[in-house]
Amino acid sequence: MGKLTNSMWRLLGAQSSRNQSKSIGLIKDAETHTDWAAGLDEADFRSEAEKLDIGSDAGDRAKFLALAREAADRSLGLRPFDVQLQGALRMLEGDVVEMATGEGKTLVGAIAAIGHVLEGHQVHIISVNDYLATRDAEWMAPLFAAFGITVSAVSENSTRAERKRSYVGDVTYGSVNEIGFDVLRDQLVLSEDQLVSPTPDVAIIDEADSVLVDEALIPLVLAGSTDAEVPDQAIHDVVSRMKNKHFDVDVDGRNVSLTDEGAAFVEEELGGINLYDEEHVGTTLVHVNIAMHAHHLLERDVHYIVRDGGVHLINASRGRVAQLQRWPDGMQAAVELKEGLAQTDGGEMIDTITVQALIGRYPIVCGMTGTAIAAGEQLRQFYELRVSQIPPNTANVRKDLPDRVYDTKANKVEAVVAYVKEVHETGQPVLIGTHDVAESEELAYFLEKADVSCVVLNAKNDAEEAKIIAEAGAKNAVTVSTQMAGRGTDIRLGGSADDETAREEIIELGGLCVVGTGRHDTARLDNQLRGRAGRQGDPGRSVFFSSLEDPVVTRNLSFKRDPVSPSPDGSMGAKGIDLIEQAQRVAEGVMLELHANTWRYNKLVNQQREIVVKRRMELLRTDAGIDELKGLEADRYAELIGERKPQNDSDAADDGAAGSVDTKSEGAKSEGTKSEGTDSGDTNADATTTAEAATADADTETVAAEDKWIPVEPVPVTVLTQVAREIMLYHLDREWADHLAFVSDVRASIHLRAIGRESPLDEFHRLILEEFGELPQRAIEKSRKTFREATITADGIDLGASDMHRSTQTWTYMVHDNLFSSGGAKTLQGIIGIFR
Repeated sequence: MGKLTNSMWRLLGAQSSRNQSKSIGLIKDAETHTDWAAGLDEADFRSEAEKLDIGSDAGDRAKFLALAREAADRSLGLRPFDVQLQGALRMLEGDVVEMATGEGKTLVGAIAAIGHVLEGHQVHIISVNDYLATRDAEWMAPLFAAFGITVSAVSENSTRAERKRSYVGDVTYGSVNEIGFDVLRDQLVLSEDQLVSPTPDVAIIDEADSVLVDEALIPLVLAGSTDAEVPDQAIHDVVSRMKNKHFDVDVDGRNVSLTDEGAAFVEEELGGINLYDEEHVGTTLVHVNIAMHAHHLLERDVHYIVRDGGVHLINASRGRVAQLQRWPDGMQAAVELKEGLAQTDGGEMIDTITVQALIGRYPIVCGMTGTAIAAGEQLRQFYELRVSQIPPNTANVRKDLPDRVYDTKANKVEAVVAYVKEVHETGQPVLIGTHDVAESEELAYFLEKADVSCVVLNAKNDAEEAKIIAEAGAKNAVTVSTQMAGRGTDIRLGGSADDETAREEIIELGGLCVVGTGRHDTARLDNQLRGRAGRQGDPGRSVFFSSLEDPVVTRNLSFKRDPVSPSPDGSMGAKGIDLIEQAQRVAEGVMLELHANTWRYNKLVNQQREIVVKRRMELLRTDAGIDELKGLEADRYAELIGERKPQNDSDAADDGAAGSVDTKSEGAKSEGTKSEGTDSGDTNADATTTAEAATADADTETVAAEDKWIPVEPVPVTVLTQVAREIMLYHLDREWADHLAFVSDVRASIHLRAIGRESPLDEFHRLILEEFGELPQRAIEKSRKTFREATITADGIDLGASDMHRSTQTWTYMVHDNLFSSGGAKTLQGIIGIFR
């Protein structure tokens, strides 16, 4: 089955032998430079490397390989195999390489990064988690130092200053989340010197299929605190008392809704209200739905754990706690209520970026993983990446046994425990891969009952990961772990002591035995688990236990009548294997369709985001803000810098009219006096006196007006420039956040358009295009109003005092963009139009 699948993916675009003969020829040429490289001292080593023209000169590229091999040997005690150099060469050509587990991908990635740096690039090595990023940066640092290349890592614990220093270096290691969130956080800064994330150049993706395919369905979302309403205790209490008849859960287990009986129950329990009247449909009903989702769809120790008095989300594709991540739209507070914990603040979306958009920023992308071939079509379709398969240094001798399928979960667990106990009694180490925290702890309980001592690795103790994995290959070891994908630590036979005698003993016992407790939605994850055994030609074996009650079956297959096992122990035989493989093929098809639909819906939003980011960078890095406001609000600008009084036209007209009336009155009086026979000399004198008095009064009024209108202290142009920048940025950011909220609302209900025989995708594009078309003008008009009305002094502007508050606390959302799964996805059509 695996060979057939790989062949299919190759036909769809993945290639296993792309230019491999050229790479092999270069590696042979590199051997002729071995003595030359070995004879170089440290100073000569760096200077010779800097002279190389790796990009266009094949001879220099061969010399680079000789230098890389020599440097790795000197600095790390690791002499790269030919296949490792082959992998590095393909990555320099922009491919994603498939290399089996244990083949040394970390070293391959470092060599490729050195090559890119010597070509004049700045490199980001993007991993799936902080642990791998930090570990690899520290591990490979001596190799980079041999070439005079600076390297560092960013992690969750890095300060802003540390991040800035890290990104300035030649090579930066970081998780896809951290690098993505640094890009998002840069959309909040108010001056150019606050920017952290540099202009993207080269991205090397570790565990490429995990990052680019699995993680691509989870948008990176930056949120800020708000006073948003959350479900209150009364609603929580009502929902917690609901019976099964009060709600329906869809076949995918992703949505829950009230039944008529449930709606009546809630209305009665909340005091006889009407959930669907104007007062409650947009508030109470929404909170009821959120509370139901928290109670009936989110499972403790599956989707989250409770630790240190807080709710911590679990990243399903990694089996780890998703640090600093929360659910949106009141869901976090609802789960906290469910668990009896203090509620945290509500939040609103500030900015978001998909993994596809994040990686799309890099002009050069390459990567490595153990299972690239199966993901070849998605890598080609969504990232325009090619795949090269690198042969193992030593042939794989692992034995992959046929699946063992059972009718029920209970029978499956019983069979797993019996099998592990049997293997354990021989002393052979066993690694058991489970799907979630709850399953790992349940299995550990049954193993302990069967007198099989085991160690559990899951999201609750992932800080001990390296230590647990390091001992998983020791004699008598039984390790139960969630999600081995991306663990990135090799399991050494015999344990961590590097004892050759202990290693030989495990080899005699058959190497590591890997047991899977159920198939994943994609065979790639199964193969990553299998790959923990049989590294570098070591012996090993793998076997998967499944049941017809596993999620991969219940979500993807339906039976008119449940299959019946022909055996007393519940085993299903060959028929069961066929059903499991069929369910997995359906799941992979759904995931591909889901990925494609997510990409289609996000593509236009990503283009809109690029427009907003370009505008934001213009405002941040230039004087565009003050130039535009000066042109649009010339009087206010002149007032602020002290060049003129801010007298509007109506005031001027009123003052002019009053002056005319007064002049005529005075003239009439003068004429009247003259007609009464006043002496002309006296008249002239009075007129002169009157004119002088009028002039003096006018001067007094002008001085008074100036004292009243012109600022005591004009605002320096440099300060006013920054004020204009902050005003324009605030309103642009505010409008973009509002637009994202609009997009989210539209997308949540757009599938209903299919009922009216409309294309949901077409309607989605139409609605968000109309809304986005008004965004620039709204941002400018609001900026003009603020510029006119806000208090602006020589010290600048207080945005908070002008009721323009920016979030002081930010966090990230864990959003599974799965609104288009199953039947809904099948109604969607191709993309129309491109936003201009």
